[in-house]
Amino acid sequence: MNHPFIISYRELRVYQAAIDLAVQVFEHSQTFPPEERELLTVPLLRAAQLVCVYVAQAWLRRRYHSAFIATLNQAEAEAAATQVWLELAVLGTYLDAEVGQELHHACRQVLMALDHLIEHAAA
Repeated sequence: MNHPFIISYRELRVYQAAIDLAVQVFEHSQTFPPEERELLTVPLLRAAQLVCVYVAQAWLRRRYHSAFIATLNQAEAEAAATQVWLELAVLGTYLDAEVGQELHHACRQVLMALDHLIEHAAA
């Protein structure tokens, strides 16, 4: 059944891309050494998951333009943080460089989608 309007944040392409990214990050992080759990794995997973959380929160705040934009900005910040943590995982040789590049690109796609939402949000 097609709806003319988006009913749930789960229907947003940016949310779907963010969820896919978070799942991929989780799967790849399972090979990280246990001693890196607190300093790398947990912050990486948290950042990737928070992108999804902030997109969902932003959708529920869409009636309040400034709150909507502010929450999307938080999602952008977490996507950027995810990129940094991925880079550190590659530099530490815990993540294959090619996989790191693919995940970094997925983050960039999420960032571009978030930027598009922010730029086209009705004031």
